Amino acid sequence: MHLHILPAGPIQTNAYLLTSPATGEAVLIDAPAGIWAKVKPILENDKCRLTELWLTHGHWDHTQGAAEVVRATGAKVRAHPADRAMYETARPLPSFAGGGQLEPVRIDHELTPGEIISVLGVTAEVRHVPGHAPGNVLFYFAGAHSAFVGDALFRGSVGRTDLPGGDAALLARSIRGQIYGLPEATLVYPGHGPATTVGEEKAGNPHVRGE
Repeated sequence: MHLHILPAGPIQTNAYLLTSPATGEAVLIDAPAGIWAKVKPILENDKCRLTELWLTHGHWDHTQGAAEVVRATGAKVRAHPADRAMYETARPLPSFAGGGQLEPVRIDHELTPGEIISVLGVTAEVRHVPGHAPGNVLFYFAGAHSAFVGDALFRGSVGRTDLPGGDAALLARSIRGQIYGLPEATLVYPGHGPATTVGEEKAGNPHVRGE
């Protein structure tokens, strides 16, 4: 499995493309604006077909490019139902994101906590980490020692909780219970900014320390 880190969109939201030349399949985690233009040549180079789009949560900067990706590939959309209204309802975009309406995308498969997804010859565990958004989930690949966490946790910071559905106390519980419980060497790939590790954040994150 190959990992391609692809920041895109007006606030440089991280999308993560996982390709498996061995199986000829690929999975995209999150879909900021303009991501298809970055994904398409990688798929062609790796000789892979995008079969699934996994969305960590419903905020516009993670979903602005989702409808384009689905149209181009027919990828199945997996997401948590708590954010269904954000995914499946057209909404105004901020002016700095181009204005207009966010094109909705339909959830094909509702993610559930503890679900194991078999894909690309490996498995990923779904964990629910609400607090930044009600439907924020992470995808944990134990074999690759990696977790893709959306906007729950960043290097030295955490997701904002002043947006609708945000809850600072809930986010702290989610981080301690669902992220800090992972092995300390686990690489944490956030929705914005550089990767970190579980151990680094447990020891030094000023917002949520490990207990």
